[in-house]
Amino acid sequence: MNPGGSAVNGTGEAVVAVEGLTARFGDTTVLEEISLEVHRGEILCIIGGSGCGKSTLLKHMIGLLRPAAGRVLIGGTDIVAADDEQLNRIRGKIGVLFQSDALFGSMTLGENVALPLSAVDGISPETAGAIVRMKLAMVNLAGYENHYPAELSGGMRKRGGLARAMVLDPKILFFDEPSAGLDPVNAAEQEVLIRAINAGLGTTMVIVSHHVELVLGIAHRIIMLDGREKGIIAMGTPEELRRSAKDPRLRRFLFKEDARRMG
Repeated sequence: MNPGGSAVNGTGEAVVAVEGLTARFGDTTVLEEISLEVHRGEILCIIGGSGCGKSTLLKHMIGLLRPAAGRVLIGGTDIVAADDEQLNRIRGKIGVLFQSDALFGSMTLGENVALPLSAVDGISPETAGAIVRMKLAMVNLAGYENHYPAELSGGMRKRGGLARAMVLDPKILFFDEPSAGLDPVNAAEQEVLIRAINAGLGTTMVIVSHHVELVLGIAHRIIMLDGREKGIIAMGTPEELRRSAKDPRLRRFLFKEDARRMG
């Protein structure tokens, strides 16, 4: 099932388009003929139960996995069919924050954040250092560039990973469970940061999360996947889904209802 959805204000250019995507692992089909669009400047959240294909969809959207069928377009370019030069150009437009912070323990936070800059020609060490300090300040980590990951809290490492994802000024940010493993205080700070980056920079965001408070606090639109359907069972703004939610799977997420009591 692939219900239609609208952009934040009902309009907007699609900067990411998933068209008829089918994902398989061996003989197991995880997603079947998924289609969706992500509009410029919006925060699209992907929700669903464990094993429904949320992270699988995200990995296809960033080109880590190749679909069994269908295609993914970023800025109009089909990343499934793209050559190396096109892929490198696309990778310069996106940033990814994985569920783990993925920081290298043998490198300082500043060195970790600077890593993507090493692939850019013509950036002097002084300029790279200034960019790193600016990005760390944006995630409330000013002055921590010489600290090692082991010296930082889980929330700080997550924010360090976000700074690295942002270091090349991506047009699109992808997040896989940005609040996973965080206590309520750090999760709330992560939510504030995501909203501020989106509002201040206009960065388009695609976020996989099972954290209802985060999703309802930041999403412009939500899509819900289901493992049995192998696709999308709901799509809309938080307000639209709250008003029209009849499916017990969606109501369980939005309202934490027990489906056994719903009849």
